[in-house]
Amino acid sequence: MAARVIDGKAVAARVRERVKAEVAELPTAPGLATILVGDDPASHVYVRMKREDSAEVGIQSFHREPGGDVSQAELLALIESLNADERVDGILLQLPLPDHLDQDPLISAIDPAKDVDGITPISAGLVAQGREEAFASCTPVGVIELLREAGVELDGARVTLIGRSILVGRPLAWLLLNANATVTHCHSRTRDLAAVCREADVLIVAAGSPGLIGAEMVKPGATVIDVGTNRGEDGLVGDVDFEAVAEVAGAITPVPGGVGPMTRAMLLVNTLRAARLRRMT
Repeated sequence: MAARVIDGKAVAARVRERVKAEVAELPTAPGLATILVGDDPASHVYVRMKREDSAEVGIQSFHREPGGDVSQAELLALIESLNADERVDGILLQLPLPDHLDQDPLISAIDPAKDVDGITPISAGLVAQGREEAFASCTPVGVIELLREAGVELDGARVTLIGRSILVGRPLAWLLLNANATVTHCHSRTRDLAAVCREADVLIVAAGSPGLIGAEMVKPGATVIDVGTNRGEDGLVGDVDFEAVAEVAGAITPVPGGVGPMTRAMLLVNTLRAARLRRMT
């Protein structure tokens, strides 16, 4: 195996330690509100881990479970109450929501100053404009932090990004452009994907397609970031054929243990940042 493995768990641990030290210096601990609706098992696990992370670094947790049969109006009122709660610096509405709820108006109701998950349309616009007060989705921010920790220079680099979801691909493209990378943004309709990928100094894959990227699609020495998380018979696998690509790439993230831990860590960073910004106004 030629590639250096970028250890997301180790980077995330360093991020948490940094957040913990900075939280301890504040006169009042930041507050993170989590809203969990329904009985999706994965959502319950994710929210539990996020609350545990918050407790580890000294962030207050304000958890709400209104029940799977909560109405649109009731959930909207809950979000508005958290918007008005001065103890709460960040609001996380765990997705997906039950089918009877319309998520778009609920997401839009979150105060952009408390949108630490970076999912509101206002946050998306601020990220696109490169505004300092913008909150980007935690996974894209985590990818940028991983690249920084790995010593990857984005200024002028040729980056190929596969995937155009509103939570990962689109905001990540803007963050890369804001870092002065030259970005080629690919998706399911891209022609001759292999040729485009082979031109990249940095290849980031967030397509949700197991084993999409093989060794023949990677430029020798390139950095490969696998955002894909696909559940197979042997557990979680990424969008990249790890063993094959590791023989060609210069650096690569594993699945699990690469981008995943960074997503949780950057939620803490965003919450701390939201608390600071709100207390400055």
